[in-house]
Amino acid sequence: MNEKRILHVGLIQQANTADHTDNKTRLKAAIRKAVAEGAELVVLQELHNGLYFCQTEDVHVFDEAEPIPGPSTEEFGALAKELGIVLVLSLFERRAPGLYHNTAVVLEKDGSIAGKYRKMHIPDDPAYYEKFYFTPGDLGFHPIDTSVGRLGVLVCWDQWYPEAARLMALQGADMLIYPTAIGYESSDTEEEKQRQREAWTTVMRGHAVANGLPVIAVNRVGHEPDPSEQTQGIQFWGSSFVAGPQGELLYRACDNEEDSVILSINLDHSENVRRWWPFLRDRRIDEYGEITKRFID
Repeated sequence: MNEKRILHVGLIQQANTADHTDNKTRLKAAIRKAVAEGAELVVLQELHNGLYFCQTEDVHVFDEAEPIPGPSTEEFGALAKELGIVLVLSLFERRAPGLYHNTAVVLEKDGSIAGKYRKMHIPDDPAYYEKFYFTPGDLGFHPIDTSVGRLGVLVCWDQWYPEAARLMALQGADMLIYPTAIGYESSDTEEEKQRQREAWTTVMRGHAVANGLPVIAVNRVGHEPDPSEQTQGIQFWGSSFVAGPQGELLYRACDNEEDSVILSINLDHSENVRRWWPFLRDRRIDEYGEITKRFID
């Protein structure tokens, strides 16, 4: 390997409001800035066009969903084509009347849709009532081929599941990418808040190590109120990061402000790490049959 495969990745961590037009205007300005600084791949946060609406269950919110292809893929596709970048979006997809998904879309440099991934693991926790809105994905765990590499795109809650990361790695993903929306519950102690944030970072760094791949996680930031006023809302903890294939943190954003950064990732380093730590070689695939059971009892 005489020539290193270096990929310049842009992460955009943004605080959102209910004004979709303003959110998208600021996103596009940040994307332009990232490209001016050399980004070839830009990753946005989960459901980046608006607020995280899953704090409550409200049928009127379904009006915000859109088809794919649709307005956002056209708008951001035109920008990707103009700037010549690969762009990872996260959208509220209207697939059919009464059928909606939380969907990541990858746009190629020519503005076309390279592929999409529908979020597979759907949470249903206080202030994260996603099962009301999103049907679990049915596209499986498959990397998306692009001009900058094979992208293992997953979404937020998927990040807690090593099986999802492994399936992407086993199909040749060059990296794992997680658009995310996660934050603190207002009543938790400071100690508990930090335990949760560190657990979030640690589990994905573990996916990097176990699979010998870089990981990119982009979270939103800032406080978003609970429309029902039953809670004090969510304080999204930002902390977007990139980890290398040994779990090393190449960058982590702050937890309370917007951020935009360009990182250089050496894709060939994964090959070296996998030679040193040949975890894929030593997997006992003949003994893992029961892994597909809910519980072994």
